[in-house]
Order: sequence, then C-alpha cells, then structure tokens
Amino acid sequence: MTEEIDFANARHPFLDGRPKRMLIGGRWEAAASGKTFETRNPATGGLLALVPEGEAEDVDRAVAAARAAFEGPWRRMKPDERQALMHKLADLIDAHYDELAWLDTLDMGSPIRHTRGSRRHLVGLMRYFAGQATAIYGQTADTSLNGNMFAATLKEPVGVVGSIIPWNGPLWATVFKVAPVLATGCTLVLKPAEDAPLTPLRFAELALAAGVPPGVINVVTGFGRGAGAALAAHPGVDKISFTGSVGTGQEIVRASAGNLKRLSLELGGKSPHIVFDDADIARAAPAAAIGVFANAGQICSAGTRVFVQRGVYDEVVETMAKVGAGLRVGAGTDPASDIGPLVSPRQLERVLGYVGSARDEGARLVSGGERLGGPAHAAGHFMAPTVFADVRDPMRIAREEIFGPVASVMPFDDLDEVVRRANDSPFGLGAGVWTRDVGRAHSIAKRLQAGSVWVNCYNQMDPSMPFGGVKMSGYGRESGAQQLDEYLNVKGLWIQHD
Repeated sequence: MTEEIDFANARHPFLDGRPKRMLIGGRWEAAASGKTFETRNPATGGLLALVPEGEAEDVDRAVAAARAAFEGPWRRMKPDERQALMHKLADLIDAHYDELAWLDTLDMGSPIRHTRGSRRHLVGLMRYFAGQATAIYGQTADTSLNGNMFAATLKEPVGVVGSIIPWNGPLWATVFKVAPVLATGCTLVLKPAEDAPLTPLRFAELALAAGVPPGVINVVTGFGRGAGAALAAHPGVDKISFTGSVGTGQEIVRASAGNLKRLSLELGGKSPHIVFDDADIARAAPAAAIGVFANAGQICSAGTRVFVQRGVYDEVVETMAKVGAGLRVGAGTDPASDIGPLVSPRQLERVLGYVGSARDEGARLVSGGERLGGPAHAAGHFMAPTVFADVRDPMRIAREEIFGPVASVMPFDDLDEVVRRANDSPFGLGAGVWTRDVGRAHSIAKRLQAGSVWVNCYNQMDPSMPFGGVKMSGYGRESGAQQLDEYLNVKGLWIQHD
C-alpha cells in the first residue's frame, strides 16, 4: 500500500526528534567519537535532526562489514535471487516514495512536486538494474594458438565499493549508487553529503526491510574531510564511485593511488545550450530558462551557457527573463513552489559572489540578481532566477560552475563559431541544441564534446541510457547497461585440452 503524506501539515515520520544512527554491518550505530552534526531545513533554518559525524574509525568498521558480506553468503547468492531482492526493494521504494520525496524536500529544498515527480524514473531504475542482474556474461574467443584451446572471459564483481554522493539530489544519487552494486554482487559503503544526509539513511532502512543482508549496504554519515577522505584512501575499498565537484574529484584521484582503486567520477559541468534561429523559439526559450533554473540551478548538467543565434537573440533573452520572473520561489514544502532555496548559506553567498563578479566584468543584468527577502523568504536561502545578457566567453560566469539559478546568454553567428565556443571549456557533461534542421542537428551533436547531447529537449533521463562526462566532467557512466562494467572485473580463462 502506498504511503500518503499530508503535505500541508506533515511532520515527517523519520524526524522523531531522536539523533540518527549510521548503518554498519546491519546495525544502527552512533559515531565512535560520539560526535554529531546538525542538518537544517534550507527554507526555514529549522533543525531537522542530529546526525553522526563519522570519521576514519567508523569507515574502518563499515569497510570490514562490507568485506565480510562480500566474502560471505552474498557472494554465493544467485543472480535471480539478487534480482528478486531488488524487485522487493523497488516495491518498497514505490510504497514509501511520498515519504522519501518529502524527506528530500525538507533536507535540501527542492520543491515537493519535483521530488515526487521522479517516482517513475527511480523505481524504474531499480527494476532496470534488477533485470541486468541476470544478464551479466562473458565471451568466448577463437584464438590463433596451436592446439585444442578454450578461451573465454568471465565477469566478476569488483568487490567493496565506496560511494560518495552530493546533496543536490540525495534520493537520486542513492538509487544510482545502490542499484549497480546489488545487480553485480558488490557491497557498498555509502557516504552521503553532510548537507543532505537523511534520505540515504531512510533508504537504508528500506533496504534492510527488503532483505538486503547485513553488511551489503553500509551508510557512514559525516564530512568530506573526515569520513569521505578516509573512504577514498581506504586500502580495503576496491572502487570509488563519486558524484560531486571537480576539486573533490581530483582529491579522490590522488587518494586512490595507494591501492590503485577503480574510479568512476561524475563531476561538474558548464553545459552549453544552443538555440539556432530556425528553432521553435516558443519551446526553445522557455526550455533554456528551465534548463538553468530547475532545482534552483543546483544541477550538474544545467545548461548555464546559453548560446543564441543573433537573429533571435533579443527574443530569447526577453523570454528567459520573463520565465524566470514568473517562477514562484518558495519553500519546497509548498506544492505551488517552482523553485526552492539554495541548500545552505554558504552556497547562497557563493552564487551572490558570481553575480557581483558578472556585474564587475560588464555583463548586462536583465533580471534577478538578488537574494529574496520579505516574510516568505527571510529565514531561508532564496535566490531570484537571474539572467545576464551580453556575457563574454572569458567572464567567470561563463567559465566556472556556479550551481545556482544564473544564466549566461551569449550571441553567436554560425555553426562553426558556436561549436568552437561551446567546446572551449574544461567541462564536458551535457549540451543542448534547438534547430529544425535534421542534418545540422546530427552534425553538431557529433562535434560537441559532451557525454550527453539533447536535441530539441534538455536534461532527459532514462534508466536505459548512460549519463556521464568527458574532460573535467569526469569518466565512467551512471545508468544504462554501460554502468555495470564500472562494477565488474574481466578475467581471462584459458583451458588447454590436449
């Protein structure tokens, strides 16, 4: 039976006033140090819960539990048994989805109608990978060697996986990290972001209820400098899967050198969103606006560099500003809100710093550009959707990831120019193109340096399709059959028959 939440008056059932606990080896435990930290509602500043501040000792215990589970009965569980377990977990996610969405909204601020709207995708993602659990196979090879030789490849789970996830979509990130682990037979130590740790803990409760054996999924909460750094460097971890900033990703690469861990990194972006003058502007301009403003701009693939062909430039700029001004900015718990708060005071100050930089460098502010005040916004970290026009490529707002609702709109003249400028970035996560010319669409899609290219749409996702970046946006893929290979080792098998 699906749980329903009274969104107007709800007190979340997970927020009972008691300090939270970490999950280690199937047991709910406090940090070894006894230390905790606060997690607060970014819309109101209100305290949600105290959470354990895990450190190296806690990571040691979690890795040991994951190793014991990997080498125990979990390793011998048949693929169809893992598949059945994953379908049961998918059923529980579906049954408790409103509660999970509500918890995401409270902890990181995204509007409730947006977090609720991801049900089909996330339940579908778990079911998709459940299907993949019975579709892992190697290949035989016809070798050129003399004699009667059988040669084949085997695919085996990589082992203990450490996953470090961001705060801008805690439930999304948790499902993305857990599903391939269960499908391939690995085990997991999950480190949630300190700014939004609650949904991963509730998800872990559901995993235990589904029958996931103790130690297969462990959750250690804490800060990057403590738990995160210890997990990245731990010699008992075989792979790290990280989603977050480029700087932290670089630290993880360095920390992984001790035992040459396998790595998959989904990092930052500064994605180009390109509008040609033959596009359906009535669709393209609003899509370009939402491509920046959704989730208050706190999306790694946000299309924050909007390139518009000169003949329709003024029209697109005007429409984007109108769309931004018409969006309702408010608490995520209000079903009428289009955009919620930024996740923390630190993030708000960061975004406002970029706005100041854009003004100083000569960009033209068209709309927004300020923190929202007044009774409805004073207690939270709310930022007005912001459009800057006449941005030049060297400006900071055109080069650096802001992670806030700030659009940089720039004119261009022809295809070769916009491809060159779009690719002139250290990032390569996503890209959008709007045109009615099918040949142009295929041509530019091949030339853009990005892990995903969306034509006449933006930020579309499906469990069957891979997602990830090139250049400093990272390597490895999330979702799709390609993600399984990130969690599998390939072994060559040779058998001489004579």
